[in-house]
Amino acid sequence: MKVSAITLGCKVNQYETQAMLSQLEHTGFTVCDGPADVVLINSCTVTAQSDHKVRQTLHRARRDNPTAVLVLTGCMPQAFPEQAAALADADIVLGNSNRAALTEQILHYLSTHQRIIDIEPHSQKFESMQVTNFHERTRAFVKIEDGCNRFCSYCIIPYARGRVRSKPLADVRTELQALGKNGYREIVLTGINLPAYGQDLGLTLCDAVEVACKIPEIARVRLGSLEPEQLSPPVIARLAAQKKLCPQFHLSLQSGCTATLKRMNRHYTADEYRMIIQNLCAAFDNAAMTTDIMVGFAGETEQEFQESLQFAREIAFAKVHVFPYSRRPGTRAAELPGQVSKAEKERRSHLMTAAVEETRARFLQQQVGRTEPVLFERRRTSGGFEGYTPNYTPVLTESAEDLSGQILPVKITEASADFCKGVLANF
Repeated sequence: MKVSAITLGCKVNQYETQAMLSQLEHTGFTVCDGPADVVLINSCTVTAQSDHKVRQTLHRARRDNPTAVLVLTGCMPQAFPEQAAALADADIVLGNSNRAALTEQILHYLSTHQRIIDIEPHSQKFESMQVTNFHERTRAFVKIEDGCNRFCSYCIIPYARGRVRSKPLADVRTELQALGKNGYREIVLTGINLPAYGQDLGLTLCDAVEVACKIPEIARVRLGSLEPEQLSPPVIARLAAQKKLCPQFHLSLQSGCTATLKRMNRHYTADEYRMIIQNLCAAFDNAAMTTDIMVGFAGETEQEFQESLQFAREIAFAKVHVFPYSRRPGTRAAELPGQVSKAEKERRSHLMTAAVEETRARFLQQQVGRTEPVLFERRRTSGGFEGYTPNYTPVLTESAEDLSGQILPVKITEASADFCKGVLANF
């Protein structure tokens, strides 16, 4: 039988989708991109808009695959089981805690054609998953941590993911060794709250990074999104000792205003965030700092927004995901006073986006003249090959040869609004 998958949301979801596809492949299913007998939809629920997208995706999947078995899993069913169960397009609804039963549930549905709703409470143990191949990818994502204990006032994720759980270090090593032997030169360690890795095992994120960097076949190790306040000077020093670790850090900011951060229940001030950025830049050469910034959070005044805007300009991020605050039922922030109008959030989003586009352009211009190792991923439709430097600068290089999957030195010769161009340094 053929199975296809649609992944909504973060890199953790991408990893989990691949793990579920691997599970199905091992039991005889064939993974495909087109019409399928089984369509797996791995959902996100980070905002109310995310839930709307899940519903749209289900409808579209049913329209495109009218006789297929539709499986809905991921964060939405786990956080909102009743709403997920009410989505009639889904034949099977699974939460985040019992995906090991995926194959069994599909086979059971095929034999009975009775709708299945199977959502269990969060486990206190890390969900056992191993991935050895990623379809059509040159880098591999490896989930090493799940859950979050932070309870930011706007966030539903602790309810969708539960508390912090970590993959045992021996399992991390085994998975990375297999990926290295299968030809992956770069791996990305991911988690829901990645810096919390190991706190339930008496370990730290540094332990996982050091294990990854010791795998001979792996040339690069990259980190997923990070909560900034856990990057203390000793942690940064230990990370900087690992030469395979890429100098690109996605430190979730959300706001550059301390008063707003406090209402968000973030665990740092703007001054503390600034110091963490300075420490990272001092420890890593040509480091790139990327982030997420939310505008229009409940109670955000014009003065607070201006503080956040100025902070973003000051830090001069390499890239920023700007998004307006979306009220999420079930969170404390949804009931806070001072909700900002849609029009005002759009205005602030426009201003913030314009500011961070300027800082990105300056960052890319700073890369011109440097010679950097580029991991090439794919041929662009317009010609040439696209790849990424260690600090995740996208680089386009012309070549008659297939460069996919290779790490080659490139001299960066020019920068545009969103990527750089370069020539192979040995030509």
